Amino acid sequence: MPRPPARTVIASALSVAALLSASACSVGGLDKAIKGFPEAVSPAETDTASPTPAAAPTLTEAQARAALISETDLGEPWVPTMGFATWRDSMLKASAESADCGRLLDVLYAEELFGPDARTRASVGLDDTWDGAQLRYQVVAHRPDDLDRTLAWLGSMPEKCGEFVATAGSGTMAVEVSEADMPEVGDARVGLRIVLSAVSESDDAPTLTLHVAAVRVGDDAITLTNGGLAEVSSDATWAAIELGTRRLTEARKRGRADI
Repeated sequence: MPRPPARTVIASALSVAALLSASACSVGGLDKAIKGFPEAVSPAETDTASPTPAAAPTLTEAQARAALISETDLGEPWVPTMGFATWRDSMLKASAESADCGRLLDVLYAEELFGPDARTRASVGLDDTWDGAQLRYQVVAHRPDDLDRTLAWLGSMPEKCGEFVATAGSGTMAVEVSEADMPEVGDARVGLRIVLSAVSESDDAPTLTLHVAAVRVGDDAITLTNGGLAEVSSDATWAAIELGTRRLTEARKRGRADI
């Protein structure tokens, strides 16, 4: 049976105009340069004062789950994940000479864009059954200053780690990091497109493409990675971020109303 000529992204809460805008983006579609943040610093460069505990979550577990997206929102070919993709260990479990570039690989592999101190309130994994991509979406809570500091650091990656070499168990990889477009949502946001290409004389050496996005809404945030060894849908990335941010904003409003 021939594959349908075009994928359909279904997100009833989104306007048709937003989805048409998203489909005009390239596969690299995620965010324009981050604005309004202080100068980007890596966590290792922050002050050495004793850390304070993370802020208490503002959302209940049920409210955080209500801010998630699902396979129903994205439509065919997305389904609940069947488990971690094999490329996670073979390509993301890697190291680099630069401390910043190495940290970027670490947070991608651990799926902790805001670091281990941020509290994961809810998460979901989805698989693209046509192209083999995998999407991971999380709702996290942390102090706003720490969220903004991490967003600024992520936003500095195209300049600090635009091109670098990484080493994984599968061998050497050439890594490219660039800014990517995102919808203008939340209080602050950043988007990246990361391409990891195995260095090999083989014509079928794997190339992993990752869309990475993070959005702060108050002292909560959403993070998303959408990656695969073939096509990675920028439509799905855009729709998940726009719809997810809207749901998180609504969940926070309900949380305040319940106090």
